[in-house]
Amino acid sequence: MGKWVKRLLISFGILVGILLAANFGLNVWLKTQLPEYIKKNTNYKVSYKTLDVDLGTGNILTTGISVNSKDPQNTDVIGLQGTIDTLKISRFGIYDAVFNKRISSSDLLLAKPVLNIILAKPIDRKSGKKRNPVLFENIRIHEGKIAVFRHTKQKFLSVQQLDLFVENLQMTEESVENKLPIVFDKYSIKGEKFFLRPDETYAVTISTINTSNGQMAVENFRLTPLLSFAQFKKFYPKKAQLFEFAVPKMDFTDVTLNKNKISLTNAGFQNPVLKVYNTGVKSKKAEKKSNFEIDLKNIKLNNAIVNVNKPDGNNLLSVGSLTVNINQLMFNKETSEQVIPVGYKDFTIAGRNIEYSNAHNITVRSFALKPANGEIWDLVLTSGHPTTGKAAEDLKTNHIAFNINKLEFIDKKLNVDLKDLLVENVNGTFRAGEKTNNKSAGPGIINSVIIRKTSLKNSNITYDKGKQPLTFHDLNATVNNIELSPKPNQTGLSFKVKDYYITTRNLAYKTQFYNMSLGLLKLNKNKIQITNFAMKPLVSRAQFIKMIPVERDLYDLKAGQILAEGEWDLFSSHKMVRASHVGIESANANIFRSKIPKDDPKVKALYSKMLRSIKIPMTINTLDLKNSVLVYEEDTPESMGPGKLTFSNFNMNVKNLNSAKIKGKPTKVDIKINCSFMNLSPLSVNWSFDVADQKDAFAISGKTTNLPASGINPFIRPYLHVTATAGTIQEMLFNFKGNPAGLHGTFNMKHKDLKIAVLNKNNHEKKGFLTAVANVFLKSNSGSFPDAVTVENVERDPTKSFFNLFWRGIEQGLKKTLIGKNVEKTEKTVKNAVSSVKEMKQSVKEIKQEIKNKKETPQPEEEKKEKKGFLNNIFRKKEKSEE
Repeated sequence: MGKWVKRLLISFGILVGILLAANFGLNVWLKTQLPEYIKKNTNYKVSYKTLDVDLGTGNILTTGISVNSKDPQNTDVIGLQGTIDTLKISRFGIYDAVFNKRISSSDLLLAKPVLNIILAKPIDRKSGKKRNPVLFENIRIHEGKIAVFRHTKQKFLSVQQLDLFVENLQMTEESVENKLPIVFDKYSIKGEKFFLRPDETYAVTISTINTSNGQMAVENFRLTPLLSFAQFKKFYPKKAQLFEFAVPKMDFTDVTLNKNKISLTNAGFQNPVLKVYNTGVKSKKAEKKSNFEIDLKNIKLNNAIVNVNKPDGNNLLSVGSLTVNINQLMFNKETSEQVIPVGYKDFTIAGRNIEYSNAHNITVRSFALKPANGEIWDLVLTSGHPTTGKAAEDLKTNHIAFNINKLEFIDKKLNVDLKDLLVENVNGTFRAGEKTNNKSAGPGIINSVIIRKTSLKNSNITYDKGKQPLTFHDLNATVNNIELSPKPNQTGLSFKVKDYYITTRNLAYKTQFYNMSLGLLKLNKNKIQITNFAMKPLVSRAQFIKMIPVERDLYDLKAGQILAEGEWDLFSSHKMVRASHVGIESANANIFRSKIPKDDPKVKALYSKMLRSIKIPMTINTLDLKNSVLVYEEDTPESMGPGKLTFSNFNMNVKNLNSAKIKGKPTKVDIKINCSFMNLSPLSVNWSFDVADQKDAFAISGKTTNLPASGINPFIRPYLHVTATAGTIQEMLFNFKGNPAGLHGTFNMKHKDLKIAVLNKNNHEKKGFLTAVANVFLKSNSGSFPDAVTVENVERDPTKSFFNLFWRGIEQGLKKTLIGKNVEKTEKTVKNAVSSVKEMKQSVKEIKQEIKNKKETPQPEEEKKEKKGFLNNIFRKKEKSEE
């Protein structure tokens, strides 16, 4: 063996001896002097039964440890108090502990620790002062009983029977400030009676926590308010909500706490119960953006119960059973700035027994929602607090389904694209509210809503506006490409529809005086079909007369079929009607007017002006009314029953009915009528006017032939107390032109053997004298070729209708034809004759009274005979004069 080898061995032996002596000496020193040294140089007092230290490895094993803070009032360092049955530390940083006063280790084992830990005061970031952290790479706790307190001595965290393994555990004041006082990489935990008080408002309790094979199971989790709702509103007047949450069982996989981030995988919540109490205070937007992040790879809520209360304690929202499955739920700084403050990859949500009560009451038996589609079953919608003038509804539907192409928020604006929407079996009533001119109303959150196809099936809906219900029975509708988007001026939403198809049966519309009904309605963008239209009065004529303040028509209308073809837009802001043809078959119209109410003082516009006042562009190339009946009845206080005009087999053709609002389209309206007048003779009428003509000029002409004079008795007998007893109107022609001021034109009537009788008010007694006078002046025969008479200066009463003016023109033509061209002179002669008769009647009345007076006075017999003969002569003259 060489000399240098001997020297090396000797040196190595000496080194080993020194190390053994140092290690022995250190252990002796630690056992005898370390507690006193720790007491003098640290903030803690420590005692123990046994202590073994390996200076080379830094491993420490000690038993029977007792630890206490020297100054429990010092909040600048972590406070400790308690006992540890066994403590094992691997690679303890002795240098850091002695010189830097920082406790650090690669591994820490605590057996049966009973510890109270008081956290140091959070960092003062302005001063930049740093606390002395406790750093452990790995920590194991066996059968521990741990309690953690804030620097204010308020309990923050506690757990019993704790078995814990944590890899890379860190407990720093920064983590406490960020609501994560403990962060780690990996863990295994088992414990009982877990308690956490994150703030002054809530406490979290857990019965048991257990981890097995990376799966954490939590039982009886509860988030409990520490204040009553009344106390919460009193002490926190600016906070909007108070929460209460309980979960009988939760499961997690791979829980990671890292700085300001919580990550969970496969989180499951069984039968959770969430209660939310609203204070009514609007929550203020946080000035500082939150750095807190949550990353849930998969989260499942099974059979959750949710209750959200209003400030008054009543229910706002409740869900009897809610199931949620969300894949990759993320909450971070970016998502917190969005309208929906979370991100997700996929989700499914299903719920049962949902109730919402606020401005509207909504109940739902069940619903299901996915990113691609959704369904709702048995939805009921009613008004929460019905108010006069506000819209209200009472509707229910048993099924709503939809498929989603896109649903997203861009710049906090909603963009929706639905592939289709199906609504089935809607039943109920919607009451419209009063219109409000809210010019400041904008589009709100909506940027774009598109529904490619909307289907409404088998529904019965009543739309009630102003107590005038419109009811749709068996309503079915398909609407394609509904589009909602902000108007250019941002004062609301524009509404567009590509095309639609609507059918309904037994449609009914009720107003104050009428009940309107349809047997069948079919409507699309190019065709309207209506069968069995009816408009029936709800009141009798006598009731109607009592209910109206001024003259007004009472209608009784029916139509077998109405058909329209063309194109029209009834839903968008650019409404228009362009019909190529409208046909009405087998209509029956009865129009009644009473002259008993006072006249309506309003100015009546002519039909050209009425059409011009239609606000939307409208044109109907051809309108045909076929095989119909029109009856007009009118009575006066003096008439015995209403006068009656009947137009049967009524056929009307209207060309170019329009509102003069379509550029380049003709505006002249031509109307042709052919019918049977009084079921006795044919009548034809040609009528025209130009809607664009601001002067409202018109022309109307017509012809009737072979009308028995007695045929017009149903109208003139009760109204004029005159009846035609004989004769025929062989031909009558009229040709008038006019404007809102009046009309003029010509009238021609060929008649033969015309006789009339004047009746009294009972329409029975024949007035011989007046009848004789009338027939004296009446031209009973017109001759073979009668001349036309001029109708002129017929002034219009602006408070009367167009037909009143037309009738006055006919009346003047009749007078001039039957009585003579000097109508005024003839009428004056007749009036004088009637006046003479009235004077004679008065004289007779006076003589009768004188006779009555004489009877009461005795007279000589001869005088009586003389006066009796005189009176007989008077009565004979009277009878002759009456004849």
